[in-house]
Formats: sequence, structure tokens, C-alpha cells
Amino acid sequence: MIPALEITDLDKAYDDGTRALHGVSLTLPDGGFHGLLGPNGSGKSTLIGMITGLVRAPAGHVKVFGHDAVTDPRRVRTLVGLAPQEVHLDRFLTAREVLVFHGRYFGMTKADAGERADEMLAIFDLEGKAGTRPNRLSGGMRRRLLIARALVHRPRLAILDEPTAGVDLELRHELWSYLTRLREEQRTSILLTTHYLEEAEALCGRISMIRAGRIVAEGTVEEIIARFGGPRLEDAYLRVMHGAMHGAVSEVTP
Repeated sequence: MIPALEITDLDKAYDDGTRALHGVSLTLPDGGFHGLLGPNGSGKSTLIGMITGLVRAPAGHVKVFGHDAVTDPRRVRTLVGLAPQEVHLDRFLTAREVLVFHGRYFGMTKADAGERADEMLAIFDLEGKAGTRPNRLSGGMRRRLLIARALVHRPRLAILDEPTAGVDLELRHELWSYLTRLREEQRTSILLTTHYLEEAEALCGRISMIRAGRIVAEGTVEEIIARFGGPRLEDAYLRVMHGAMHGAVSEVTP
């Protein structure tokens, strides 16, 4: 089976000489739920940018369902739905229009885009705000609309960058439930970045930890805790990051 995402020995250096990624490899199977954890500045945003075509990637190193992100970027874009960390929504459109426009951009018919927009508004409890512009929504509502927009064209791979940042605990758990159903019922593959380690622990089948552009640990939650100590993922994460900072962690968990 072709992986949803296949990254192999990926390096990235910017024009100013900054080395953002060092030999990063990551494989997300079709239907998998993978967490990418790391501090700010660790390379997560660069990696996501290279997957989605927002940052130039070396040819042959990033593939989405077998399609090269450099040589076949148009096809890759149709397969990926991105909810970025920063909330950027067109303030001149209503919430429903945001979703319809996004669906139409990805080739959906007007009727299908409208139906799907209504479906996403219902799922994310935004039906009462369908005619409201994003700048008049609360922060949590804007975050929900951003995730709905990423999923409206039914992508096979969803990349969610801090999707529950700024939302209350009740909504966070509702989003967890929806994302779990999304993977199980529609077999959507999901790559998640989060600073909420309990979120990664609850949702992700596998986790990669990245620091200074290098994957410093990878495995299931249980494997990482067993290797680096627990009892929680948070304890293991702190040990991994401390060890990576001091050069003590050099191998990726099989």
C-alpha cells in the first residue's frame, strides 16, 4: 500500500545559510494518525511548508500518496488539506462563503461545495454563524472554521498545525472525537502538530519528536515512554528534548 506521506532524508537550508532540516525521514501510512512534536523553531513549520508546496523542497524527497511534491505539486495540493497555526480567513466573506469558495477552488461543483459547507458548519457547531464574517467570530470559532476549511474538499491527507490552540477544553475534546471519526470512517490520514502532549497521547498512533531540524525520537506512545521513561508522554518528551539539547539522544526508536 502506498503511504499517505513519505519523507526521505530531507535537508533544507535557506538562502541565509540557516539549516532548518537535517536528514529528516518520516512515513505516514494510509489511514494513519501521526503526531509531530517539538519546541518552537524545531523545523515543524518548514517541514509542513515543504509537504504543501509553500517551501521549496528537493525533488524526490517528499511524496504524498506516491506523488512528488516538487514535480507534481498540483496533484499533491488536491490531496492535502492544511489547517495552519496562524488563522488567516477572508474577512470579506461569510463563514459559509469561506467554505464554499475553498471547495470551488479545489474543483468541487457549486452544489457539492454548498452541501459540503453546510455539513462542515453543522459538524463544527457553526450553523448559527453561517452568515457571519470571520472577524466577528470568537477566537475558538475562527479556529473551528479554519479546520472546517481544511477538510471541506475531502482531502486524503489532513495536516493540522496546532488545531486546538486557543479553544476551550470541551471543544478540544469534541474536535478529538471528530478527528478520530474522520480517520476511522473516511480513512483520512492525519499529521498533527501540537503542544498539548495529552492530545498527542490520546489521538496519535505514532509520534515523531523533532528538535533543531532532526527527528530525535519516534515510535508509539508506549514505545517512547518505555524507552525514555514515564509514566506519561510529557515526562518522556522532556527527557528527549533535554537529551537532544545536550547531545545525549542520537538514535530514533525503531
